[in-house]
Amino acid sequence: MELKALLYEVEDNIATITLNRPKRMNAWTGRMHSEYRWALLQAEQDDDIRAIIVTGSEHSFCVGADARALQGHVEKGGYDPGTPDPLAKPGFGVRPEFDANFSYHFGLTKPVVAMINGPAAGVGLVLACYADIRFAIPGVKLTTAHGKLNLPAEFGLSWLLPRLIGLTRANDLLLSSRKFTSEEALQLGLINRLIEPHLLISETRTYLLDMIHENSPGSLKMTKRQIYHDQHRAAAAAVIESEKLLNEMMQMTDYREGVAAFLEKRKPRWLGE
Repeated sequence: MELKALLYEVEDNIATITLNRPKRMNAWTGRMHSEYRWALLQAEQDDDIRAIIVTGSEHSFCVGADARALQGHVEKGGYDPGTPDPLAKPGFGVRPEFDANFSYHFGLTKPVVAMINGPAAGVGLVLACYADIRFAIPGVKLTTAHGKLNLPAEFGLSWLLPRLIGLTRANDLLLSSRKFTSEEALQLGLINRLIEPHLLISETRTYLLDMIHENSPGSLKMTKRQIYHDQHRAAAAAVIESEKLLNEMMQMTDYREGVAAFLEKRKPRWLGE
């Protein structure tokens, strides 16, 4: 696919997807949506890629739907996603509950970090919330935004946000559509860490490199799977599944390597098997 709305780069086993419409503050369009899904699929299918970063170009993450697209919906008398068929399907087919826009992130096998380098609103906030980890620079403005446009909470945010920060706090952000800062987001537990702008890229990459070097590919894959599958089943089922996985993974080469590295006080050499 020819990429016009984003950049896709791979370095040190990390894929970086950069929303790239800087003149529009990386506003979301149907073209960007289709390219984003394609890029995620490339990262998911590439065995050399161990983790994914999602960010925005220049000084914005994503300010939500493009104003021209919003006006287009008015003129057409309804919602037009503006996406071509067929769309790439990263994370689809893992569990029926995941097979929809953005919730397909739960079916991915690799950790995704949202590197929030500027404002995130509407669908931009949705995108950040579906990442596994969120880092942001200080002073960034965030908002759900939908209420000011006579829209519902977008793309399952009404399901996801209460699970991220609790119902009471989520109700505040969803019902008011008010703006809040990355500092408040840290206090709410919506983001994991505040990082100064000049250190955002280096610290995010260092965090992920430590993650993928210290933890085996199989463990990261299975742990991510457990996290999101367990949101949709009883505690007992989660325990039973974990015990089954424990037995299976102890028979793998990387388990033996992990034990050896621990005993020998050295870094593990993962084989992914």
